[in-house]
Formats: sequence, structure tokens, C-alpha cells
Amino acid sequence: MRPPVKILTESDLRALMPLDTGAVACIRDAFLALATKPVAMPPILRLDIPEHRGEVDVKTAYVPGLSHVAIKISPGFFGNPALGLPSTNGMMVVLSARTGLVEALLLDNGWLTDVRTAAAGAVAADALARADAATAAILGAGMQARMQLQALTLVRPLSRATVWARDPARARAFAQDMTAALSIPVTAAASVEDAVRDAGIVVTTTPAESPILHRVAPGTHVTAMGSDAPHKNEIAPDLIRAAHYVADRLSQTRTLGELRHAGLDGGLDGDLPELGQILAGSAPGRTSPDQITLADLTGTGIQDTAIATLALARAAQAGAGHDFTL
Repeated sequence: MRPPVKILTESDLRALMPLDTGAVACIRDAFLALATKPVAMPPILRLDIPEHRGEVDVKTAYVPGLSHVAIKISPGFFGNPALGLPSTNGMMVVLSARTGLVEALLLDNGWLTDVRTAAAGAVAADALARADAATAAILGAGMQARMQLQALTLVRPLSRATVWARDPARARAFAQDMTAALSIPVTAAASVEDAVRDAGIVVTTTPAESPILHRVAPGTHVTAMGSDAPHKNEIAPDLIRAAHYVADRLSQTRTLGELRHAGLDGGLDGDLPELGQILAGSAPGRTSPDQITLADLTGTGIQDTAIATLALARAAQAGAGHDFTL
């Protein structure tokens, strides 16, 4: 008899899947698997709807050892805030990795993507930032900016943070809210240069189409996560070339990420490491306190399968969700 399909709503998933150390460990294990197991991860299917500043990405992966495969449908429509709507939403269809049967629909409105993306930022910072990094700068003031700062507090003992955004009012609201949420002082900066001047960790979280970050101090770690399409670019090419560059997946960052804009001559990027290889010890991470490190995160299907599998495990333990018989 065909098993029922589990339906989990956004409210279910927010309760089950907060941004916590378990989520970070889950995503760390996914990156490690990408470097050490025969993971099957096809290229991202992308649909652009330029007249509405819209894009739809479909991501998936099979990770040996995990019980499920997730297929994520992730729209991003960046004019939505002017309509009083969120920029991102979406859902995941979860299949049994053994039978291929649909076992769950995760109607998360993008929550699981937000969690796994923030968790990836924490994994990258933990692997590459100086151990004593205690200050952070966030460029951008949206939901992912907030979650990236929260995620950093899970891997480094932050004492303060700064934020910059194109809209100063949003930066001030971010600073006020995150000071209260994290119990550390968060201040709004008038410029990118002011924001990053004393930061040990910088995270870029914008949909910028031309570089906003041109230089950082020696020893800084940068996580760039806004560039997930060929036309997006947050980091100046000179900074990319000066840093110890690390990709989430080189085949993606060459076409979608900051690496696309680095101006490397053909083939010279072939030996650049991926984050999973650094976690596995098969490629070097930070090699000196003064080294600038840069993680180029474009978002991978392994993260979606991993976070969906964890969500279903937590749902089963909690008895959450509703069963629907096809």
C-alpha cells in the first residue's frame, strides 16, 4: 500500500527547524559528503523573469547515506517588497531515496532555504575565519542578512557587529532589532568602508550587480552569498584574486558566483578548493593570521536534501505535520 504524504507547513517547519547548532552540523556534513562521497548533484535549473525582477531556481541532490532526496523550487522576486510581499518563497518535494515515492511536501515559503543558507555561512566562517574573530560586518539588511549574523554567533563569540545597507533606514532598523535579539551592540554604518574597517568577518547578502566590496583588512574572512546568478556581483575582482578563494561548488561559482567576475585566465581556477575539501582536510584552509579568505556561496542542492531530511526526522520525532493519502 502506498504510504501517505506528510505535509508540513511553514509554521510547522519554523518550530521544528530553527537556526541552531544542529542545522549548522547538518550542513557541515553535507559539504563534507560532497567532497568524500559519490554525490549526484545536477546543475541548477534556472528560470529568469526579468520584467518582474524575478527568478526561479530548482535544486536537488542525492547524497549516499541519506534516506531522502529533496527537489526544491525557489522563487526570488526582488520587486515584491514594494508590493508588501516577501522577496522569496518556495517549497520542497521530498522523495524516498530508496523507492522514489513522494513522501513529503514541505510548504516552507523559503524558510528552510533561509536556514540552510545561513548555516552554510556559519560553516564557511568556522572553517576559514580566524579563531579569535569577534567582530562582524553585514552588507545588506534583509532576512538573510539577519540570519547570517545570527549564524555567526553560533561559531564565533562575537562582541559587536556593524551593518550597511543602501537604505539607511533599513540598516538602522536592522541594528536596533539585532542588538536586542543577540545581546551584542550592532551599529549602522554610513558606508561599506566604515562597516568593514574593523571586522574580522564580512558577509555580503545583497542582489548587487556591480561590486560593493573592494577591500578589507589583512586577516579578514569574507563570505559572499548574494551572487547566485550570472549578472550578480558583490566582490571586486581585485579582492577575489587577492584572497584565498574557496567555492561551495566550483562548477557553480565559475558560472554563477563571484569567481565568474574574477578575470582569471582560462583554466587557472582549476586547483581552487571547495569548502567540503577543506572540511575533509584534502585542501588547505587559512594558512596565516594575515591571510584574507573568501568563501563564494552560490547555494547547492546537497544543502536542500540535507536540511529537508533533518526536518523530516525532527517531524517524525515530534509527531508534527498532517498525512495526506493520494
